Amino acid sequence: MNSMKIRRTAIAVAAAALLPFSLAACSDSGSDTEGASAAAPEDAAKTGESTPAGDSVTGDQPFGPACAGVPREGAGSFDGMAKDPVATAASNNPALSTLVTAVKKAGLVDTLNNAKDITVFAPTNEAFAKIPKADLDKVLADKATLTKILTYHVVGQKITPAQLQNGSFETLQKGMVTTSGSGEFYKVNDTAKVVCGDVKTANANVYIIDSVLMPK
Repeated sequence: MNSMKIRRTAIAVAAAALLPFSLAACSDSGSDTEGASAAAPEDAAKTGESTPAGDSVTGDQPFGPACAGVPREGAGSFDGMAKDPVATAASNNPALSTLVTAVKKAGLVDTLNNAKDITVFAPTNEAFAKIPKADLDKVLADKATLTKILTYHVVGQKITPAQLQNGSFETLQKGMVTTSGSGEFYKVNDTAKVVCGDVKTANANVYIIDSVLMPK
């Protein structure tokens, strides 16, 4: 009988000793779950998973795939271009060297640099390369035609990305350009894609495009 009492007492003591550890384990498990659920929104915010593709808000920053090729520092960077008038800023961007050559041949450097609050749809070198070389050389040699084409790429107001969604704008050439799109994806005249948009210069907003626009 005494041995049975001793045995029961030992079991009770062991159970009492184990109880705090069981409660602590349950408590730790609960805090881990709470911590994971609390961290989940922060992790999602870091990865941007809550923002659907194509619905990003560009704000006041340049956007588009070609923006990655812009130098981070120097005169050709976004900060550098923002300090210079548009023709000068374009001359510091290697991707726009053909456009700069065309602007110089047309005698439009001062016109563009001295203009106030304009928008320039700037074709890349690859955009000009889509034109057969013989045709491009002919245009570059014809100042009147070249001026007509280049001024068709310039609008006499600063256009924001929001205005591009469904816009129609008169150019300095007096023809009209239309724009469409949303998020970070826009087209001009349904043919030219904006590959780096909302680039700021001292006197213009620039939208770099992948095709040359041709006036009617």
